[in-house]
Amino acid sequence: MTDLRLPRRNFLRLAASAAAWPIMPRIARAQTYPSRPVRIVAPTAPGGAPDILARLMGPWLSERLGQQFVVENRPGGGSNIGVETVVRAAPDGHTLLLVDGTVAINATLYDKLNFVFLRDIVPIAGITRFPFVMVVHPSVSAKTLPEFIAYAKANPGKINLGSAGIGTGLHIAGELFKMAVGVDMVHVPYRGGAALMADLLGGQVQVAFGTTSLTLEQVRAGKLRPLAVTTATRWEGLPDIPAVAEFITGFEASAVFGLGAPNATSAEIIDKLNKEINAGLADSKLRALLANLGGTALPGSPADFGKLMADETEKWGKVIRAANIKPE
Repeated sequence: MTDLRLPRRNFLRLAASAAAWPIMPRIARAQTYPSRPVRIVAPTAPGGAPDILARLMGPWLSERLGQQFVVENRPGGGSNIGVETVVRAAPDGHTLLLVDGTVAINATLYDKLNFVFLRDIVPIAGITRFPFVMVVHPSVSAKTLPEFIAYAKANPGKINLGSAGIGTGLHIAGELFKMAVGVDMVHVPYRGGAALMADLLGGQVQVAFGTTSLTLEQVRAGKLRPLAVTTATRWEGLPDIPAVAEFITGFEASAVFGLGAPNATSAEIIDKLNKEINAGLADSKLRALLANLGGTALPGSPADFGKLMADETEKWGKVIRAANIKPE
């Protein structure tokens, strides 16, 4: 009979090798990633918040990982075209999505999409969160949020609430506010933030929820009156302005941004990117750049970002269904 027994030392060596073999390709894949330039798809036109954030994060990742991270703008369809571009890409980590918070709105707003965001995009990391600022035209007599709520309740259907378009974050934040306080305001959608601000400054609309980039200059010039910010707590850019949540328990609305990848991208690549993004968010220079834009760093694990996007999708879905909002 042939003796199949091995010396103990050889057996342990071979057993260890066999145990390690299944993970070796994954380790090698993560060690060699990225093997060529990586494209970050921003689902908006150049100059928008996703584009700017991608161009901030791209150079950081390029320096840390030794390959160019190149921004590709794919606007259209309310950001759906850019998202679908990444959904259809190879899951090898060389095509990433700059996740715009509108994907959480679009999941309910659009009846027929060719993808399911929470299923087809793997979360990598959060990058930043931007507050909205609730501002009114100076002709509005209310000086505080409680005064405005009382004024709106006393004048149902007489106040125009402007937004940057149907289904935008600014629109849905306004609808959440209307539901939370039980007021009737007329929604007036515009095609973009510039058109909204022009009519708000002209007094054609009396109130709006605006991004910090849209509102801060006008607020500081005294052309618009800020009543509140929409993040859960006060924003350091306007420390004297209260959060809506100080008067309406649990109110929160903000623009959330992060990075995602096609489903089936390896966990090793996701973790490698997450580590470097979080290192960037801890870097004082990058944090200062985000703060200058009005954002607050949003560090955390892939699971943290995934849960945040799931929670956002659920929250905005309830608002869209309750208000019966349909896309243009």
